[in-house]
Amino acid sequence: MSKNLMLVGSIPYDTAEEVFETFGAGLGGHLAAMPDGEVGPRKHWVSKVHFQVMAGHPEFETLRHPEYEDGVERLNPRSHLDSWLFKVKDGIDRVHFGDPGWRLGYARDALNSYFVFKTLREKGTLPAGMRFQVSIPSVISVIAPRVFPHLGDLEKIRPGYLDAVHAELKTIVDNIPAEDLAIQWDCATELMDGYGVLEGHDPETLVERNVEQFRTLCPTIPEKAGLGFHLCFGTLGGWPRFAPDDLSGAAKMANAFIEHAGRRVDWVHLPVLDRSDDAFFAPLADLRPGGTKIYLGMVHNMAGFADRLAAARKFLPEFGLGAFCGFGREAPETLPTILSDHLKAAEIAGF
Repeated sequence: MSKNLMLVGSIPYDTAEEVFETFGAGLGGHLAAMPDGEVGPRKHWVSKVHFQVMAGHPEFETLRHPEYEDGVERLNPRSHLDSWLFKVKDGIDRVHFGDPGWRLGYARDALNSYFVFKTLREKGTLPAGMRFQVSIPSVISVIAPRVFPHLGDLEKIRPGYLDAVHAELKTIVDNIPAEDLAIQWDCATELMDGYGVLEGHDPETLVERNVEQFRTLCPTIPEKAGLGFHLCFGTLGGWPRFAPDDLSGAAKMANAFIEHAGRRVDWVHLPVLDRSDDAFFAPLADLRPGGTKIYLGMVHNMAGFADRLAAARKFLPEFGLGAFCGFGREAPETLPTILSDHLKAAEIAGF
Protein backbone atom coordinates (compact mmCIF):
# COMPACT_ATOMS: atom_id res chain seq x y z
CA MET A 1 0.00 0.00 0.00
CA SER A 2 2.37 2.67 -1.24
CA LYS A 3 0.24 5.14 -3.21
CA ASN A 4 0.68 8.80 -2.34
CA LEU A 5 -2.90 10.06 -1.85
CA MET A 6 -5.50 8.77 0.59
CA LEU A 7 -9.13 9.55 1.43
CA VAL A 8 -10.14 9.49 5.07
CA GLY A 9 -13.68 8.23 4.48
CA SER A 10 -16.76 10.42 4.15
CA ILE A 11 -17.75 11.94 0.79
CA PRO A 12 -21.32 13.29 0.86
CA TYR A 13 -22.77 11.95 -2.35
CA ASP A 14 -26.02 10.01 -2.20
CA THR A 15 -24.65 6.59 -3.17
CA ALA A 16 -21.45 4.58 -2.95
CA GLU A 17 -21.58 4.16 -6.72
CA GLU A 18 -21.37 7.93 -7.21
CA VAL A 19 -18.44 8.12 -4.79
CA PHE A 20 -16.54 5.37 -6.61
CA GLU A 21 -17.26 6.85 -10.05
CA THR A 22 -16.08 10.35 -9.10
CA PHE A 23 -13.36 10.22 -6.46
CA GLY A 24 -12.42 6.59 -7.08
CA ALA A 25 -12.06 7.02 -10.81
CA GLY A 26 -10.68 10.57 -10.54
CA LEU A 27 -7.93 9.74 -8.05
CA GLY A 28 -7.61 6.01 -8.75
CA GLY A 29 -4.01 6.05 -9.91
CA HIS A 30 -2.96 7.75 -6.67
CA LEU A 31 -4.98 5.64 -4.20
CA ALA A 32 -4.09 2.33 -2.58
CA ALA A 33 -7.60 2.00 -1.12
CA MET A 34 -10.99 3.56 -1.71
CA PRO A 35 -13.74 4.17 0.90
CA ASP A 36 -17.43 4.10 0.01
CA GLY A 37 -17.93 7.70 1.12
CA GLU A 38 -19.71 6.72 4.35
CA VAL A 39 -22.93 7.56 2.55
CA GLY A 40 -26.24 7.87 4.36
CA PRO A 41 -26.28 8.04 8.18
CA ARG A 42 -22.49 7.53 8.45
CA LYS A 43 -21.70 10.87 6.79
CA HIS A 44 -21.92 12.61 10.17
CA TRP A 45 -19.49 10.07 11.62
CA VAL A 46 -20.34 8.81 15.14
CA SER A 47 -23.74 10.51 15.27
CA LYS A 48 -25.21 7.56 13.42
CA VAL A 49 -24.34 5.23 16.30
CA HIS A 50 -25.88 7.67 18.74
CA PHE A 51 -29.26 7.95 17.04
CA GLN A 52 -29.43 4.45 15.52
CA VAL A 53 -28.07 2.43 18.44
CA MET A 54 -27.88 4.39 21.68
CA ALA A 55 -31.16 6.33 21.45
CA GLY A 56 -33.16 3.11 21.19
CA HIS A 57 -31.15 0.98 23.60
CA PRO A 58 -33.18 -0.10 26.66
CA GLU A 59 -30.22 0.39 29.01
CA PHE A 60 -29.66 4.07 28.13
CA GLU A 61 -31.52 7.22 29.08
CA THR A 62 -31.36 10.08 26.54
CA LEU A 63 -30.40 13.31 28.30
CA ARG A 64 -30.27 15.54 25.23
CA HIS A 65 -30.90 15.31 21.50
CA PRO A 66 -30.20 17.82 18.71
CA GLU A 67 -32.67 20.70 18.70
CA TYR A 68 -35.56 20.51 16.30
CA GLU A 69 -35.24 22.25 12.95
CA ASP A 70 -38.38 24.06 11.80
CA GLY A 71 -40.39 21.89 14.14
CA VAL A 72 -38.95 18.63 12.79
CA GLU A 73 -36.58 16.23 14.56
CA ARG A 74 -32.91 16.55 13.68
CA LEU A 75 -30.63 13.53 14.04
CA ASN A 76 -27.22 15.15 13.53
CA PRO A 77 -25.95 17.82 15.93
CA ARG A 78 -24.86 21.27 14.80
CA SER A 79 -22.03 21.48 17.34
CA HIS A 80 -20.86 19.90 20.60
CA LEU A 81 -23.40 22.11 22.38
CA ASP A 82 -26.22 20.43 20.44
CA SER A 83 -25.00 16.84 20.51
CA TRP A 84 -26.61 13.68 21.84
CA LEU A 85 -26.07 12.99 25.54
CA PHE A 86 -26.85 9.72 27.30
CA LYS A 87 -26.53 8.07 30.68
CA VAL A 88 -26.65 4.42 31.72
CA LYS A 89 -29.87 3.66 33.57
CA ASP A 90 -29.65 3.03 37.28
CA GLY A 91 -28.95 -0.57 38.23
CA ILE A 92 -27.05 -1.43 35.03
CA ASP A 93 -23.46 -2.50 35.70
CA ARG A 94 -22.51 -3.44 32.14
CA VAL A 95 -24.25 -2.51 28.90
CA HIS A 96 -24.62 -5.27 26.31
CA PHE A 97 -25.38 -4.99 22.61
CA GLY A 98 -27.41 -7.70 20.89
CA ASP A 99 -27.34 -9.10 17.33
CA PRO A 100 -23.52 -9.44 17.30
CA GLY A 101 -21.90 -8.73 13.95
CA TRP A 102 -24.77 -6.58 12.71
CA ARG A 103 -26.02 -4.36 15.55
CA LEU A 104 -23.88 -1.31 14.75
CA GLY A 105 -24.46 -1.41 10.99
CA TYR A 106 -20.83 -1.11 9.88
CA ALA A 107 -20.59 -4.67 8.59
CA ARG A 108 -23.89 -4.47 6.70
CA ASP A 109 -22.85 -1.23 5.00
CA ALA A 110 -19.40 -2.62 4.18
CA LEU A 111 -20.73 -5.76 2.53
CA ASN A 112 -23.26 -3.83 0.48
CA SER A 113 -20.69 -1.28 -0.69
CA TYR A 114 -18.08 -3.93 -1.41
CA PHE A 115 -20.39 -5.49 -3.98
CA VAL A 116 -20.62 -2.13 -5.79
CA PHE A 117 -16.86 -1.62 -5.45
CA LYS A 118 -16.04 -5.05 -6.85
CA THR A 119 -18.47 -4.62 -9.76
CA LEU A 120 -16.99 -1.26 -10.78
CA ARG A 121 -13.44 -2.57 -10.44
CA GLU A 122 -14.32 -5.49 -12.71
CA LYS A 123 -15.72 -2.99 -15.24
CA GLY A 124 -12.48 -0.99 -15.13
CA THR A 125 -14.01 2.11 -13.50
CA LEU A 126 -11.67 1.49 -10.55
CA PRO A 127 -8.10 0.30 -11.12
CA ALA A 128 -7.12 -3.31 -10.62
CA GLY A 129 -5.36 -3.86 -7.31
CA MET A 130 -7.21 -1.09 -5.47
CA ARG A 131 -8.46 -2.16 -2.03
CA PHE A 132 -11.86 -1.45 -0.49
CA GLN A 133 -11.41 0.73 2.60
CA VAL A 134 -13.69 0.35 5.61
CA SER A 135 -13.36 3.24 8.06
CA ILE A 136 -14.67 2.51 11.58
CA PRO A 137 -14.75 4.96 14.52
CA SER A 138 -12.74 3.66 17.47
CA VAL A 139 -14.41 2.49 20.66
CA ILE A 140 -13.02 5.39 22.67
CA SER A 141 -14.17 7.97 20.11
CA VAL A 142 -17.76 6.67 20.16
CA ILE A 143 -18.06 5.99 23.89
CA ALA A 144 -16.61 9.34 24.86
CA PRO A 145 -17.05 11.74 27.82
CA ARG A 146 -18.66 14.36 25.57
CA VAL A 147 -21.55 11.93 24.93
CA PHE A 148 -21.66 10.02 28.24
CA PRO A 149 -20.91 12.70 30.83
CA HIS A 150 -21.82 10.75 34.00
CA LEU A 151 -18.84 9.54 35.98
CA GLY A 152 -18.40 5.79 35.72
CA ASP A 153 -20.62 5.26 32.67
CA LEU A 154 -17.72 4.82 30.25
CA GLU A 155 -16.47 1.76 32.12
CA LYS A 156 -19.96 0.26 32.01
CA ILE A 157 -20.33 0.75 28.23
CA ARG A 158 -16.93 0.32 26.62
CA PRO A 159 -16.42 -3.44 27.22
CA GLY A 160 -19.75 -4.31 25.61
CA TYR A 161 -19.24 -1.84 22.77
CA LEU A 162 -15.78 -3.28 22.14
CA ASP A 163 -17.39 -6.71 21.82
CA ALA A 164 -19.91 -5.26 19.35
CA VAL A 165 -17.19 -3.65 17.21
CA HIS A 166 -15.14 -6.85 17.34
CA ALA A 167 -18.15 -8.82 16.07
CA GLU A 168 -18.74 -6.31 13.24
CA LEU A 169 -15.08 -6.58 12.26
CA LYS A 170 -15.27 -10.38 12.19
CA THR A 171 -18.32 -10.23 9.91
CA ILE A 172 -16.40 -7.95 7.56
CA VAL A 173 -13.22 -10.02 7.38
CA ASP A 174 -15.21 -13.24 7.01
CA ASN A 175 -17.02 -11.90 3.94
CA ILE A 176 -14.51 -9.65 2.12
CA PRO A 177 -11.30 -11.22 0.79
CA ALA A 178 -8.28 -10.00 2.74
CA GLU A 179 -6.38 -9.01 -0.39
CA ASP A 180 -9.26 -6.65 -1.29
CA LEU A 181 -9.68 -5.14 2.17
CA ALA A 182 -8.24 -2.23 4.17
CA ILE A 183 -9.49 -1.39 7.68
CA GLN A 184 -9.03 2.11 9.10
CA TRP A 185 -9.64 3.10 12.73
CA ASP A 186 -10.82 6.71 13.16
CA CYS A 187 -9.45 8.26 16.35
CA ALA A 188 -10.54 11.73 17.49
CA THR A 189 -10.94 11.39 21.26
CA GLU A 190 -7.60 9.58 21.44
CA LEU A 191 -5.90 12.55 19.81
CA MET A 192 -7.55 14.98 22.22
CA ASP A 193 -6.22 12.78 25.02
CA GLY A 194 -2.76 12.90 23.44
CA TYR A 195 -2.77 16.67 23.89
CA GLY A 196 -4.13 16.59 27.44
CA VAL A 197 -7.44 18.15 26.38
CA LEU A 198 -9.58 15.66 28.33
CA GLU A 199 -10.04 16.44 32.00
CA GLY A 200 -9.30 13.86 34.66
CA HIS A 201 -7.08 11.64 32.51
CA ASP A 202 -3.75 10.59 33.99
CA PRO A 203 -0.94 11.41 31.51
CA GLU A 204 1.08 8.49 32.91
CA THR A 205 -1.45 5.98 31.52
CA LEU A 206 -2.10 7.78 28.21
CA VAL A 207 -0.75 5.09 25.90
CA GLU A 208 -2.19 2.07 27.70
CA ARG A 209 -5.76 3.35 27.95
CA ASN A 210 -5.85 4.23 24.25
CA VAL A 211 -4.13 1.19 22.72
CA GLU A 212 -5.89 -1.50 24.76
CA GLN A 213 -8.88 -1.55 22.38
CA PHE A 214 -6.64 -2.24 19.39
CA ARG A 215 -4.93 -5.19 21.08
CA THR A 216 -8.33 -6.89 20.83
CA LEU A 217 -9.36 -5.59 17.41
CA CYS A 218 -6.26 -5.54 15.22
CA PRO A 219 -5.28 -9.24 15.51
CA THR A 220 -8.68 -10.07 13.98
CA ILE A 221 -7.60 -8.35 10.75
CA PRO A 222 -5.90 -10.86 8.41
CA GLU A 223 -2.25 -10.18 7.66
CA LYS A 224 -3.00 -9.84 3.94
CA ALA A 225 -5.49 -7.03 4.63
CA GLY A 226 -4.43 -3.42 5.03
CA LEU A 227 -4.57 -1.60 8.38
CA GLY A 228 -4.46 2.11 9.05
CA PHE A 229 -5.30 4.82 11.57
CA HIS A 230 -6.80 8.27 11.03
CA LEU A 231 -6.12 10.79 13.80
CA CYS A 232 -8.45 13.79 13.86
CA PHE A 233 -8.71 17.25 15.42
CA GLY A 234 -12.51 17.07 15.06
CA THR A 235 -14.94 18.84 12.73
CA LEU A 236 -18.19 19.05 14.74
CA GLY A 237 -19.19 22.71 14.73
CA GLY A 238 -16.38 23.55 12.29
CA TRP A 239 -12.81 22.42 11.79
CA PRO A 240 -10.70 22.18 13.83
CA ARG A 241 -12.57 21.48 17.03
CA PHE A 242 -9.30 22.07 18.84
CA ALA A 243 -6.09 23.55 17.42
CA PRO A 244 -2.87 22.48 19.19
CA ASP A 245 0.38 24.38 19.00
CA ASP A 246 2.21 21.62 17.14
CA LEU A 247 2.07 17.98 16.01
CA SER A 248 3.65 16.55 19.15
CA GLY A 249 0.49 14.85 20.41
CA ALA A 250 -0.25 13.45 16.96
CA ALA A 251 3.26 12.02 16.67
CA LYS A 252 3.03 10.53 20.17
CA MET A 253 -0.28 8.76 19.43
CA ALA A 254 0.88 7.60 15.99
CA ASN A 255 3.93 5.95 17.54
CA ALA A 256 1.75 4.28 20.17
CA PHE A 257 -0.68 2.82 17.63
CA ILE A 258 2.12 1.56 15.39
CA GLU A 259 3.94 -0.03 18.32
CA HIS A 260 0.95 -1.66 20.01
CA ALA A 261 -1.30 -2.72 17.13
CA GLY A 262 -0.02 -6.27 17.34
CA ARG A 263 0.47 -6.54 13.60
CA ARG A 264 1.75 -4.52 10.63
CA VAL A 265 0.30 -1.00 10.35
CA ASP A 266 0.21 0.11 6.72
CA TRP A 267 -0.60 3.79 7.19
CA VAL A 268 -1.28 6.52 9.72
CA HIS A 269 -2.99 9.78 8.73
CA LEU A 270 -2.25 12.93 10.75
CA PRO A 271 -4.22 16.19 10.41
CA VAL A 272 -2.39 19.41 9.57
CA LEU A 273 -3.59 22.88 10.48
CA ASP A 274 -3.29 25.86 8.15
CA ARG A 275 0.26 26.48 9.37
CA SER A 276 3.65 26.46 7.66
CA ASP A 277 6.01 27.34 10.52
CA ASP A 278 8.77 24.98 11.59
CA ALA A 279 7.57 24.86 15.19
CA PHE A 280 4.30 23.22 14.18
CA PHE A 281 5.91 20.50 12.04
CA ALA A 282 9.08 19.83 14.08
CA PRO A 283 7.57 16.90 16.07
CA LEU A 284 7.32 14.92 12.82
CA ALA A 285 11.00 14.18 13.37
CA ASP A 286 9.97 12.15 16.44
CA LEU A 287 7.83 9.71 14.44
CA ARG A 288 8.96 6.08 14.42
CA PRO A 289 7.03 4.77 11.43
CA GLY A 290 9.21 1.81 10.51
CA GLY A 291 7.48 0.48 7.42
CA THR A 292 4.26 2.44 8.04
CA LYS A 293 3.27 5.04 5.45
CA ILE A 294 2.54 8.47 6.95
CA TYR A 295 -0.09 10.64 5.29
CA LEU A 296 -0.35 14.31 6.24
CA GLY A 297 -3.77 15.97 5.97
CA MET A 298 -2.69 19.21 4.37
CA VAL A 299 -4.87 19.28 1.23
CA HIS A 300 -6.89 22.40 2.09
CA ASN A 301 -6.56 26.14 1.49
CA MET A 302 -4.41 25.51 -1.57
CA ALA A 303 -2.94 29.00 -1.54
CA GLY A 304 -0.76 27.89 1.38
CA PHE A 305 -0.30 24.27 0.39
CA ALA A 306 3.21 24.57 -1.09
CA ASP A 307 4.48 26.31 2.06
CA ARG A 308 3.00 23.60 4.30
CA LEU A 309 4.52 20.91 2.10
CA ALA A 310 7.97 22.49 2.23
CA ALA A 311 7.83 22.95 6.01
CA ALA A 312 6.78 19.35 6.63
CA ARG A 313 9.49 17.93 4.37
CA LYS A 314 12.15 19.52 6.57
CA PHE A 315 11.24 17.06 9.33
CA LEU A 316 9.70 14.13 7.44
CA PRO A 317 11.17 13.84 3.94
CA GLU A 318 8.72 11.23 2.65
CA PHE A 319 4.97 11.11 3.21
CA GLY A 320 1.67 10.88 1.38
CA LEU A 321 -1.12 13.43 1.32
CA GLY A 322 -4.78 13.66 2.22
CA ALA A 323 -7.31 16.18 3.48
CA PHE A 324 -7.48 16.97 7.21
CA CYS A 325 -10.57 14.77 7.60
CA GLY A 326 -13.46 13.32 5.64
CA PHE A 327 -15.89 15.60 3.84
CA GLY A 328 -19.19 14.46 5.36
CA ARG A 329 -19.90 17.83 6.96
CA GLU A 330 -18.97 19.74 3.79
CA ALA A 331 -21.58 20.95 1.32
CA PRO A 332 -21.88 18.54 -1.67
CA GLU A 333 -21.34 21.41 -4.12
CA THR A 334 -17.76 21.78 -2.80
CA LEU A 335 -16.79 18.24 -3.83
CA PRO A 336 -15.57 19.02 -7.38
CA THR A 337 -13.17 21.61 -5.95
CA ILE A 338 -12.00 19.18 -3.26
CA LEU A 339 -11.30 16.55 -5.94
CA SER A 340 -9.43 19.11 -8.03
CA ASP A 341 -7.38 20.19 -4.99
CA HIS A 342 -6.20 16.61 -4.46
CA LEU A 343 -4.99 16.36 -8.04
CA LYS A 344 -3.29 19.76 -7.74
CA ALA A 345 -1.60 18.70 -4.50
CA ALA A 346 -0.28 15.53 -6.12
CA GLU A 347 1.16 17.58 -8.99
CA ILE A 348 2.83 20.11 -6.69
CA ALA A 349 4.27 17.32 -4.54
CA GLY A 350 5.67 15.58 -7.59
CA PHE A 351 3.64 12.39 -7.24
